[in-house]
Amino acid sequence: MTDRQPLPGWAHAEPAFHAGERALQARAGVAERMAEIGHRVVRAEMPDQHRELFEKLPFMLVGALDAAGRPWATMAAGRPGFVRTPDARSLVLGHRPIGETTLDLRLEPGRPIGLLGIEPSTRRRNRANGVVASPVAAGELAVEVVQSFGNCPKYIQARDFTWTEAEPAGAPRSFGPLLPAEGVTVVHQADTFFIATASSGDAAPSANGGVDVSHRGGLPGFVRVSQADGRSLLTIPDYAGNFFFNTLGNVAAYPRAGLLVVDWRRGDLWCLTGKAEVLWNDPAIAEFDGAQRLLRFQLDEGWHLPRQLPLRTGEPAFAPQFRQL
Repeated sequence: MTDRQPLPGWAHAEPAFHAGERALQARAGVAERMAEIGHRVVRAEMPDQHRELFEKLPFMLVGALDAAGRPWATMAAGRPGFVRTPDARSLVLGHRPIGETTLDLRLEPGRPIGLLGIEPSTRRRNRANGVVASPVAAGELAVEVVQSFGNCPKYIQARDFTWTEAEPAGAPRSFGPLLPAEGVTVVHQADTFFIATASSGDAAPSANGGVDVSHRGGLPGFVRVSQADGRSLLTIPDYAGNFFFNTLGNVAAYPRAGLLVVDWRRGDLWCLTGKAEVLWNDPAIAEFDGAQRLLRFQLDEGWHLPRQLPLRTGEPAFAPQFRQL
């Protein structure tokens, strides 16, 4: 990866952002500015610095749809180097996503997929969304990159990881619309979670649509869990960001989401899927310092995947935005 020539921007006739994203940008009063920015920063190729980051990471976040068109968020993990980028439009994970079979993820060639590479120690994060390609070797997951763009480091909690292979993985445990008490505790203690969304439940993504997986961060307790009508509700603040509205724009177009909450000390994954909506004028917004909107998630189904992440971490260094709260 020695070629440092600047990559072209958006190369398609349609806008860089799909209709759901543009609707939220218009509501926020930034539609014209974001149209211009999108054509410059959303690409169909990975810049060299993105490829270099991906190839040194021990995990990648994965967003995908199941057979019913429901989004799920999970991750793939491996020793640094398990991610390869043979060229600027190709990315290969050396290991399949954790819980792929359990979650019934549809990852056949041509299916939409969202990837997020994040380095918590430096707060770097970059996206690579696209479609599943035919793998070169068994056990790998190959992706043809359709959308490549970076994100700012806001709200990422810095942490370092150690690799562990000593503790065997536990058996997956399913649950319905009520989050078990152990899961409620994990969510309340979390300072980070990941969210997968889609512009539609269709298997064939457009150039500016498909599946996306994103990061959300805050002080422990920033996600609140309640119950209504026999279901768990998660209420999540949405802070000021880059106005891409990738996640919320997808929710506006296709009101479903998959959440991943990681218990970093145990290596547990809590994978949830359900309905989602954006709340713009709800009085509860005032209860979350700095929130501009809320995301309300209604749980349909979930899985607890014990000790399936071979990484462990200690306490984070909180992002500067939260140190004064």
